[in-house]
Amino acid sequence: MKKPPERRQFLRSAFSLAILAGLGRSSGVRAAEAEIRNVSIYASDDLYILNADVVAELTPLLADAVSRGVSLYFVTEFELSASRWYWLDEEVVSKLLTYRLSYHSLTRQYRLTSGALHQTFPSLEDALRTMLRIRNWGITDRNTLRMGRSYNAALRFRLDVGELPKPLQVSAFGRKDWNLSSEWYRWTFVAGREIK
Repeated sequence: MKKPPERRQFLRSAFSLAILAGLGRSSGVRAAEAEIRNVSIYASDDLYILNADVVAELTPLLADAVSRGVSLYFVTEFELSASRWYWLDEEVVSKLLTYRLSYHSLTRQYRLTSGALHQTFPSLEDALRTMLRIRNWGITDRNTLRMGRSYNAALRFRLDVGELPKPLQVSAFGRKDWNLSSEWYRWTFVAGREIK
């Protein structure tokens, strides 16, 4: 008796995920680390705009997972706070920029999605290059910040492991080859002044 096509596809997907989970247990794999560089904030007519570069590379395991149809979610986090001598720092801005990286075997193209916008690429390298160049990200309205006041800014880039399929989340827990993240990049920003 033949299995229905949906069940065969499900079994194939489950088998692929099991193989990927097993690959994550091998020893001697390198950790994936990212680094934030070339950060600048400037004021446009009505917004403060952030530009930054992230230097990162997928581990072979993450690249293999994408090519097998597993979507990876990457998050860039930005925080802006104001120091207060009498209490904890005041959180002024907290923003997330999320990208979904996926591969479509039918078209043999990589797809990068952020909100309702998406773009396709012929190679993984092209998709990563676009994702890691943060440009024209509106972080807050100009009237949110007080001109001339000093703020503490922080920026971080990471793979959102919580968005992986459940079997891979278990495998990724505590494994460096399933993680990709940067340290918090921190600097002082004075509103109304371009900071690089």
